[in-house]
Amino acid sequence: MVALLSAPAPPLTNAGDAQLIVAALLGIAAVVFLIAWGKVHPFLALILGAAVLGVVAGVAPDKIVTSFSGGVGSTVGGVGLLIALGAMIGGLLAESGGADTIVTRTVRRVSGNALPWAMAGVAALIGLPLFFEVGVVLLVPIVLLVSRRTDLPLMRLGIPALAGLSVLHGLVPPHPGPLVAISSLNADLGLTLGLGLLVAIPTVIVSGPVFGNMISRYVTATAPASLLPTRAPVPGGGGPAERGAAARPPVDADGDLLTEDDLLNPGTGRPGAPVDDTGTEAARRPPAFWPAVITVLLPVVLMLLRAVGELTLAEGGPGRRTLDIVGTPIIALLAGVIVAMFTLGYQAGFNRTQVSSVLGGSLPPIAGILLIVAAGGGFKQVLVDAGVGNLVAHAAQNANLSPLLLGWLVAVGIRVATGSATVATITAAGIVAPLAATLDRPGVALLALAVGCGSLFFSHVNDAGFWLVKEYFGLTVGQTIASWSVMETIISVVGFAGVLVLDLLL
Repeated sequence: MVALLSAPAPPLTNAGDAQLIVAALLGIAAVVFLIAWGKVHPFLALILGAAVLGVVAGVAPDKIVTSFSGGVGSTVGGVGLLIALGAMIGGLLAESGGADTIVTRTVRRVSGNALPWAMAGVAALIGLPLFFEVGVVLLVPIVLLVSRRTDLPLMRLGIPALAGLSVLHGLVPPHPGPLVAISSLNADLGLTLGLGLLVAIPTVIVSGPVFGNMISRYVTATAPASLLPTRAPVPGGGGPAERGAAARPPVDADGDLLTEDDLLNPGTGRPGAPVDDTGTEAARRPPAFWPAVITVLLPVVLMLLRAVGELTLAEGGPGRRTLDIVGTPIIALLAGVIVAMFTLGYQAGFNRTQVSSVLGGSLPPIAGILLIVAAGGGFKQVLVDAGVGNLVAHAAQNANLSPLLLGWLVAVGIRVATGSATVATITAAGIVAPLAATLDRPGVALLALAVGCGSLFFSHVNDAGFWLVKEYFGLTVGQTIASWSVMETIISVVGFAGVLVLDLLL
């Protein structure tokens, strides 16, 4: 990689290296302790951890506040809008029945040994705009039903679906984790998106159909009858989302971030209140397959076109300028929302009030995520301003340690300790941020992906996703570790291996 010179910003303290190391360790330990043992919400834990870090590092209290506030503002401004727009697309996709259309159309056209591959592919597709937990809520009833009808082992279908959702959630924007890493490292979003998709494809294959075929021989699971979609269709209409709704119990996967009812039934002014669709049952119709697919892929295609234009078109030309504008993440996602209002909203039988309700109702569930991301941005900024990042950068250079390996290892440690992929991404990206200044554009994008891979390592009992999978698939704790936890570890390791391969080629 090409080394680029960059003058580091002066730290806010004159503390020595030993004091900075102790400050960083105590700040991170405070976050881990408060989340893992104290059960404190990550938003508060990150604020308190930043305070501990700053005080021990000898930063003046007013400068701690200023640094933290600046990090919060820059993170929300750069990441918050994208998360909100992505959530709006996901809300329309879920409520309109578009996600169910994509799933059922794909599953009906394949059979036998091709089903696990189809399930992984469709999970990755709908996983682009949907949060992991919502994707699980939508996909699991289909997985359970297909398993029962085809007599295929449940884990042979379930693992590919979970792998598709998890990989996209951890590596590909506009999900919060990748966006935070991109923002913290000042990586190019379009380039990171393209490289992330390259890494995601083999990672989904290995951790999904390949691992699912193997683990299904050792972990047997029985579909919980209460989760099977059994409700009869509404006479004269009613999309797949409505037909399966009764079979999906309320779930709060993260304990504090979102519930199925919040996003799938967004309300008309109050979080959790159902959409008022009185009298529209006969007019409600699920979106067609291709309009739903095109809507999901539109923001991704626009951002990728911008990245391609930067590599192939002359700077300043009309084509380059056009792609630079339409491929800007906020423009691409905004275009996706506007298109979704028609293809997934009005065309599905929603009136203007209902479309507005779905869009507005998709925002309250992400409030917790935005607060965690914002506080993480503040924690990262205190970490950097105190000089810890520069210290780590110098140590890594002196030890000849790869920035990619360092970012992955730091994220792995924090992920295993806290159970939170978001906290792991935020903290690890903040620690290795100064190293990004020594890398070229592809290198910074790969560093963001390395951190994302590390944040998925070995989900276990301190992760809410662990219990979500356990209950939905009717597994024991041991079976969940043997299947879900190992799958997440495979995703982390194979994904990081893919990052290293791209590092050698670029």
